[in-house]
Amino acid sequence: MNAKNPIPHVLVVDDESLIRWSVAETLSGRGMSVAQASDGASTLKVLRNEPRFDVIVLDLRMPDVDDLWLLEKIRELYPSTAVVLMSAFGSPEVKERALQMGARQLINKPFEMGDMAAAVEAAA
Repeated sequence: MNAKNPIPHVLVVDDESLIRWSVAETLSGRGMSVAQASDGASTLKVLRNEPRFDVIVLDLRMPDVDDLWLLEKIRELYPSTAVVLMSAFGSPEVKERALQMGARQLINKPFEMGDMAAAVEAAA
């Protein structure tokens, strides 16, 4: 959250529309400004057009992205943006590597929406 904009600006990235919508609705309900992307390509497009996100909630695996490639790209392009990863495939090795790469937290699917909101609020 930056000083000029006290409302956290969040990008939710997941190829599963119900999860993406649920997280976005939960965060919006907590007063956050939320944008959505459904895959790696649309994420990079959104970030090019609107690079000022405080937090990115990022699914680890999507049809066009596997492993930590998109996290690495986000860290390169937007090093001050907090990233919260979510995954149904979060092995201890992947979690450790993601945290080393600068992810704030890795939340395993399925998760409680309250837990996701708390993680995003802490990251913002």
